Amino acid sequence: MKLIPVTEKFSVTGQIQPEDFAELRRLGFRTVINNRPDGEEEAQPGSAAEEAAAKAAGLEYVHIPVTSTSMTQEDARRFGEAIIASDGPVIAHCRTGARAFYMWVLAGNADVEGFSDDRLITTATGIGIEPAAAQTWLAANRGSRSAKPNVRGFYEPRTGSIQYVVSDPATGKCAIIDPVLDYDEKSGATKTEQADKLLAYIAEEKLSVEWILDTHPHADHFSAAPYLKDKTGAPTAIGAHVVDVQALWKDIYHWPDFPADGRQWDRLFADGDNFKIGSIDVRVMFSPGHTLASVTYVIGDAAFVHDTLFMPDSGTGRADFPGGSAKALWQSIQAILSLPDKTRIFTGHDYQPDGRPPRWESTVAEQKAYNPHITDQTEESFVALREARDATLPMPKLILHALQVNIAGGRLPEPEANGRRYLKIPLNALEGAVW
Repeated sequence: MKLIPVTEKFSVTGQIQPEDFAELRRLGFRTVINNRPDGEEEAQPGSAAEEAAAKAAGLEYVHIPVTSTSMTQEDARRFGEAIIASDGPVIAHCRTGARAFYMWVLAGNADVEGFSDDRLITTATGIGIEPAAAQTWLAANRGSRSAKPNVRGFYEPRTGSIQYVVSDPATGKCAIIDPVLDYDEKSGATKTEQADKLLAYIAEEKLSVEWILDTHPHADHFSAAPYLKDKTGAPTAIGAHVVDVQALWKDIYHWPDFPADGRQWDRLFADGDNFKIGSIDVRVMFSPGHTLASVTYVIGDAAFVHDTLFMPDSGTGRADFPGGSAKALWQSIQAILSLPDKTRIFTGHDYQPDGRPPRWESTVAEQKAYNPHITDQTEESFVALREARDATLPMPKLILHALQVNIAGGRLPEPEANGRRYLKIPLNALEGAVW
């Protein structure tokens, strides 16, 4: 059993035999990842025997079978999460260690960012991979996963919201994220000025819209997704747990016939789903806490987190809406912060603390270093901090206006017999809300 250290926490090796697991435990390892499909060779012990040996030795065991030509983003995500979840060093194995090493590269955890291609090739050579083969593989796989989209943010001052157009510079394809439909609660008027700014930019840059994405049903503005779909023909999408939000709020609005099945969007994304914007890979992370349905879109080197994280000088989003949870929010934040340190973080709101100009871009490293809701916090202290702060915050002034529109995918209520549309405001529905 030849162990090859890659980082302080991660090593690779070739096939492990059941009798090796106790020694791995003695050496300090806490998790074993097996990347071999069962039945590759007659002599291999197989995942059942390995798992039993791992359990007997007190080791966590994860089986993610891959071949050299079938390493999916979902496989890489699970691999990375297994490393993050381990309470100590991790060893991954396949037949020779090569697939395990490549899976570590694809997982893209923060420590991978510290490796240049030259260093990766040197490490691969130590595992027994030919340098030319490692260089070819890295050129084909590493670059595409760290693609850098163009990101244009549009600040909407009425609600402090930021809308985004995210585009692939190689293809001109783009996505719109969290678009705002203008709404004046004093007069009941709606306009499309904000959405039209997005369309003007898209036309000016000669972009083609592939997706219209919402991170969650918003409580402080109306979504302009239906309007933009009519203008562009692009499909709309949101996280699959929107059905949980729909079920909760249909009762608050007393809408027994409301279809709470997500049909109002063209696609519902589950945790770990993958798609593309042009040639750039996109991964969906379920990020509950602020709401039951919040998701993060990881687009190349950029993560769109909306109300999970604010700018480092502003902390984090609240977690006291119906279905919210400060504990779930902390766990979602930790998953986001496990992305590479250079990952650009784009938030969905900015309230300009101390009157500074609006800002919406930071990095994982900046969040970890400067956000007081994260730095030196534990889950327990964060939950206490978040819940104490939330107890002082009044509800957003548009929450009862906006949710009835946004759980319907941004569609305004149907006109009544006189041709006018009407909102429904439930009284005393949010018990204990701060005035």
